[in-house]
Amino acid sequence: MTVEVEAEPGDLGFAPDRLRTIDRHFRRYVDDKLLPGWQIVVTRNGRIAYSGVYGARNLETGAPVEPDTLWRIYSMTKPITSVAAMTLWEEGRFALTDEISRWLPAFGDVRVYDRGSALAPYTVPAVEPIRIWHLLTHTAGLTYGFLHTSVVDRLYRETFPGLDAGLLDLATACDRYAELPLLFQPGAAWGYSVATDVLARLVEVVSGQELDTVFQERIFAPLDMTGVRRWVRDAEADRLATLYTADPMTGQAVPDRRAGEAALRPPTMRAGGHGLICTARDYHRFTQMLLNEGELDGRRILGPRTVRLMTRNHLPGGRDLGALSTGGFAETTFDGVGFGLGFAVVQDPVPGRLSHNAGEYHWGGIASTSFWVDPVDRVTALFFSQLTPSSTYPLRRELSQCVYSALVGGAGEEKRCAV
Repeated sequence: MTVEVEAEPGDLGFAPDRLRTIDRHFRRYVDDKLLPGWQIVVTRNGRIAYSGVYGARNLETGAPVEPDTLWRIYSMTKPITSVAAMTLWEEGRFALTDEISRWLPAFGDVRVYDRGSALAPYTVPAVEPIRIWHLLTHTAGLTYGFLHTSVVDRLYRETFPGLDAGLLDLATACDRYAELPLLFQPGAAWGYSVATDVLARLVEVVSGQELDTVFQERIFAPLDMTGVRRWVRDAEADRLATLYTADPMTGQAVPDRRAGEAALRPPTMRAGGHGLICTARDYHRFTQMLLNEGELDGRRILGPRTVRLMTRNHLPGGRDLGALSTGGFAETTFDGVGFGLGFAVVQDPVPGRLSHNAGEYHWGGIASTSFWVDPVDRVTALFFSQLTPSSTYPLRRELSQCVYSALVGGAGEEKRCAV
């Protein structure tokens, strides 16, 4: 990884011998053929303490993971969409308590699943409209069709062909979501969902621009995130890491060609909840902007108070995901973890037996990519691989154990870096 400024781990409060545990531990995943390869970046106070690559981006050709490897980040797209929305909020374009039907009229008369089968669902009126903060916190009552945990997500899969497969454009998909019943009353629970896609559509309507234009003008260009894209053209296809899944019999990584090849052509849905592809350098710059409360290299994306607002727990009653989650897939531990405006937020690390600080925020993607930002110890970490699902191995927890067990002192003088 090319580095403009880097520090010795000891200067940042890391014990070098302990930090090398990262290499020893995660190399075993590759050597045992459980992961194809990985890229990891750990910083403190904006300076890189650890940066490593190992293994292959393509097992068939033997092409290694390199600093400029392209990764499908899937749901790590969600925090980017949330930041884009909050740049509009800072301009007074909407209030977080506004009803989304003001901009998306199809959501003006939503109903909520009460009982019955997918063939004959019984619904009741929503007693609370969906508000913008519900979208940002996944408390809107929307769901995902791939969860396979409720009658409602079955309706997502079956009622509108192509809805759950990204075969519709964003505007049409959101209109279809509005026709389906909600899983729960808005604000009553937490359910991982297409809420960030609906938020993305709201961003388009409020701004009068396509989502990717908003991303480019408000986030990518100011932060010099030059490697982000929706699909990979033929000339750069070799840089894209191959997508793998775990063989159910052996646990070893095997190619997922059908899903993987989707990244080689323009998508129909320019989604807000998934779909971006980038380098470690790109997402590193995004996390450093967050760590610096909205600013990087003299370019401000958000105000400090906005970042602090986004990274507090907004779940009703201050409860955690363990109390409010409807179950199914999620990119986080539930106990002691709340949810902010686009991020999971650690309230108390003890219930989840974590080594993080209260106030740390994070998210990840289904192909085993993840990040966290710790504003207390000013630590950020990035992990990239390409294995679905992300729950196959406890990679995020293990990385945090390796990083925080190596953190033994102060960070020294603040300095910034770029990969």
